[in-house]
Amino acid sequence: MEHGASPLPLAGDEQDRLATLAGFAILDTPAEREFDDVARLAATALGVASAAVCLIDADRQWFKARHGISFTETPREIAFCTHAVTSQSILVVPNATLDKRFSANPLVTQEGGIRFYAGVPLITSSGHCLGTLCVFDPLPRQGLMPEQEAVLRDLSRLAVDLIESRRYRRMGEIAAKVVDATSDAIIAVDRQGDIIYWNSAAERMFGRPAGEALGENVEIIIPARLAADHREVFARAAAGGATHFVGNFVEMIGVRGGGSEFPVELLLAQWGETETEGGFVAIVRDITARRSLERDRARTQAFLDTVVTNLPAMLFVKDSESRQYIMVNRAAEDVIGRNANDLVGATDRDLFPGYGEAYEQRDTEAIAAGKPHVFESAFVRDDGVTVHLRTTRSLVDGPDRSNQYILGVAENVTETRRAEAEILRLAHYDPLTGLLNRASYTDRLHRLVQDAGPFAILSIDLDRFKAVNDQFGHPVGDAVLAQVAYRLRGSIQPTDWVARVGGDEFMVILTGKRLRQRARTLAETIIGRVAEPVVTDRAVAHLGASVGIVVVPDDGTTTAQVRENADLALYRAKRQGKGTMCFFNADMDAAARDRQKLEKDLRAAIEADEITLAYQPVLLAQTGQITSAEALARWTHPARGPIRPDLFISLAEESGLIDRLGEQLLHRACTDAQRWPAHVRVAVNLSPLQFISGGLLQIIRSALDHSGLRADRLQIEVTENLVIRDVNRTFEQLERLRALGIQVLMDDFGVGYSSLSYFQRFPFDKVKLDKSFVDTVTTSHASRAIIQSVVGLGNQLGMGVVAEGIETEEQMRLLVECGCTHLQGYLFSRPLHLRALQGLLQNEKSAARPNEMIAA
Repeated sequence: MEHGASPLPLAGDEQDRLATLAGFAILDTPAEREFDDVARLAATALGVASAAVCLIDADRQWFKARHGISFTETPREIAFCTHAVTSQSILVVPNATLDKRFSANPLVTQEGGIRFYAGVPLITSSGHCLGTLCVFDPLPRQGLMPEQEAVLRDLSRLAVDLIESRRYRRMGEIAAKVVDATSDAIIAVDRQGDIIYWNSAAERMFGRPAGEALGENVEIIIPARLAADHREVFARAAAGGATHFVGNFVEMIGVRGGGSEFPVELLLAQWGETETEGGFVAIVRDITARRSLERDRARTQAFLDTVVTNLPAMLFVKDSESRQYIMVNRAAEDVIGRNANDLVGATDRDLFPGYGEAYEQRDTEAIAAGKPHVFESAFVRDDGVTVHLRTTRSLVDGPDRSNQYILGVAENVTETRRAEAEILRLAHYDPLTGLLNRASYTDRLHRLVQDAGPFAILSIDLDRFKAVNDQFGHPVGDAVLAQVAYRLRGSIQPTDWVARVGGDEFMVILTGKRLRQRARTLAETIIGRVAEPVVTDRAVAHLGASVGIVVVPDDGTTTAQVRENADLALYRAKRQGKGTMCFFNADMDAAARDRQKLEKDLRAAIEADEITLAYQPVLLAQTGQITSAEALARWTHPARGPIRPDLFISLAEESGLIDRLGEQLLHRACTDAQRWPAHVRVAVNLSPLQFISGGLLQIIRSALDHSGLRADRLQIEVTENLVIRDVNRTFEQLERLRALGIQVLMDDFGVGYSSLSYFQRFPFDKVKLDKSFVDTVTTSHASRAIIQSVVGLGNQLGMGVVAEGIETEEQMRLLVECGCTHLQGYLFSRPLHLRALQGLLQNEKSAARPNEMIAA
């Protein structure tokens, strides 16, 4: 046919032919010598350049063997062999260029293309044509001589024989692998019962290697006491008589090489077609595990019968049509109060005339539902006792029909229902204080907001409660919370609600009229009552309370808005000072939004590394020499200008940015200090939150390694607030820093929860007096006495004492007289930019006063 035209129609059932070809599993298999020999012989016998065993697939011709051909397949539409397959007769083309069917074929038109072609169909014993044995040459010929055609036909039959025998050989190999891999023993015997085949599974099962078993009589696998009976059966089978062993699995006893017996299942099948040749094949399966499983199932069934009988829950089975009881367990007898003999065979209508009809109605509902049906009701026994039963009815298939039975399981839930009522009560109340819990508060708040009625919320937070917990322990803390709850409950009206919503957080809800006036009065009462000493068995605690107040709907119309504004009001109250109250107003909302905007800008500034450092020198009191400089963070906002450090540092702590910011400033301070004279240290303030992450030590090591600064030139300043948060963990980290050679200073000493035990636990290098003592040193004898005490303590413990915030000559004179070892303040220098500090250090001995330098 012409190249590009539609494929020639093929004779016969093409799908059947393709299926037969696929069944031989020969396509795309590796080359095989036998087929290659056929192709080579064909080319040699006919004196052509190329020959092939060609198979025609759905869309290609593929060469199983090829001689003188560089490619393995071609599209079917250009294959010469397609025509031979279609006609199922020999095809001879003397000169393809003169044959209109092939003249345009690319196999002809290409350089060195086909001129002469001859192909004989490969027709299987089933009559299906799989392809051809073909020869071709780049030179035209007159055709085939008779003897050449005969050779080609003979070779084609040989190719077919190879294809078919290949399949049989493959099937045999598969069968052999299956027999060898199966876990069943396969034993073949001749008609005398002598073993002629013994697979590996037989070796394992009977404990005899094949070399030992082959040639022996099959009776070696049969116990001696049973051999005679089996010998008779085998003889009858060998003679062609009827026996149930042939064609059926039969259970019997086998014996292993060591003499141990075990149960087996055996199937006999005959092999061979003559009396002299043939015998029997036995498939033997070890059923020890199955027998064990059957015994286990029997024991399990007996166990289940015992369980059902003694099940604490009531269990019954009814016929789904007649509704008669078929079985009840002992618990059912106890619950109903009647013997099983009185119940089996009767219906609920028979047994319980007053309400049996209702029970059967629930049976009907369970049948209609088609799934487990649960119903709870009260049941009155014959003795008058009422029990609450929760009964689950399910349909169960039986031997006669589907859904033949109704299975019922009833639980006595009388005590459970009583307990649930108690649990429900506890679910709404805090177990420690007896107040409403957070879930109940949230639910009531949401309903009040939905009802859109006026109400007020007092958000209460205890001041100094954490210190009480840390100082006296959780048992005292719990006792304190219980007493505070008692005072709150006694402060409200019967129509008001109070709830504990967190560790030391409480909420009061007021409804009715005059909400603002009542809220103010109640807040004042609460603040006063909480401030009274709380006496427990182990300690006396002193607390305070901050109260934020919102009035709805003035301060919010959604639950989220109301809660957020209550938090803002409480936040403002705590910012104003401990023990105060604050009503929410719109300015707070604006302030909160402004704070969010500032936080966003701070985050961007940290990302851009725009937070800078200024340095304030610290002088040695005896000589006036600069020994260190404290690094102070500075942020100049592009629109707002300079932002106070206490504002943006606290904002960084609240927003989770402090670790990133602290790491940046630490690296910068170490890098800057590396440029200073070797005797000048740099002091860096650390936030307590930087100690929480656990990565502080590695960050400091990285800063030192990156900058090249010696560890003994770095000072870390910490506050007492850090120490009291987690004493053990804090000192452990400080000791690791000290081990590196870093100096550790306690900053702002005297204004927090000062404890001399800190100095016993950890030897600080220096103590920095809080500025409040310096401010009053010239006017307060108490301040001077405290300073002298701290100096004396420092002398005894080998700690330096730094006085910071010095602004006057008189302050300096008195502080030096008190014994302070180091001085810091505007009297000597304001915080300086790096370049200005470097200039100051270079000209330290000149007459220029440090406080005349450009301030940062």
